[in-house]
Amino acid sequence: MNDLTTEHFIETTRRVWPRYMLLGLCIALLFLAELSIGVVAVPLDAVLGGLLGRDIGVVWHNILFDFRLPRALNALFSGAALGAAGLLLQTLFRNPLADPFVLGIVHSARLGAAVLVTFAGVAGNALLVKFGLLGDVGLALASVAGSTLLLGLLALLAGRLNAITLLICGLMLGYLAVGLISVLMHFIDENQARAFKAWDDASFAGATVAQLRLLIPGVLLGLLALAMLVKPLNALLLGERYAASMGMPVKRVRRFALFVAAWLCGLVTAFCGPVAFLGLVAAQVARGLLGSADHRLLLPGAVLVGSALGLAADLVTHLPWSRHVLHLNAVIGLVGAPVALYVLLRRQRSAGWQ
Repeated sequence: MNDLTTEHFIETTRRVWPRYMLLGLCIALLFLAELSIGVVAVPLDAVLGGLLGRDIGVVWHNILFDFRLPRALNALFSGAALGAAGLLLQTLFRNPLADPFVLGIVHSARLGAAVLVTFAGVAGNALLVKFGLLGDVGLALASVAGSTLLLGLLALLAGRLNAITLLICGLMLGYLAVGLISVLMHFIDENQARAFKAWDDASFAGATVAQLRLLIPGVLLGLLALAMLVKPLNALLLGERYAASMGMPVKRVRRFALFVAAWLCGLVTAFCGPVAFLGLVAAQVARGLLGSADHRLLLPGAVLVGSALGLAADLVTHLPWSRHVLHLNAVIGLVGAPVALYVLLRRQRSAGWQ
């Protein structure tokens, strides 16, 4: 691949740098819009003043810091995590349709959380209220364990199945996890099941400040680990035999990369619920926008696009609609489903991995 050479990387970096800047500007504008627009409009000067520590009044201060800022930060970092995880999974499974939701990883993370909820005897926010930090950590670890389990199974199947069959296996395992979650819900009472359903409805608005103190460092840690995998991921694009001939411990790298993907997916699912399609869309948009297969360029691109998509989708769901509130996955699905269809049809027309 010529676009993985150093010379091409330098040339492409010069070409795509303005696109990074544009993405950064979009994220900044969307972030400010998240803080300003809602049922109660907060003037932009009040938003900026509040962020700079000025006195903006009790009402606007409470709206800004108790509700909108945590939601915007959640969308920013969760979108980044899912964008990076989508790119990582597409590279590891050599399939442009690979995604935490499509592969069933999100549902497996939900199952891990449901098992913990069932054994704890409580659900959703009740778990966090009763156990505090221990409950938040437990929820995150249970979700990561669930996503790790499914990714491990898919990794074992990857060498024996073609790309489409592997996707179908992921979908079926995901539906199996959904069925098991329904069974587990029979072991908790109606109020607890209702609380779990509220947690299980994907949203960036449900995470508490205490949960963000776990989510944000966890996402940053995962992205740092992923940054360390940039060169091995580029080598894997050229084939596992080539990577092994260059002295790369392929199996160890794949296991570590799969755990990073499970870590990012599990964290986001624990505190946001099952967010659909965002990883798939972010990775594909980053590829189209940057026009490169080099992960040194794609990784920051997928992170930025994921953050922008997360903020944009959350903004749409929280616009001051007169009749009802749109669901996060419905908004993302309006973009994600056409992108998935386009990728599938393009793959059908031209064989090979891009």
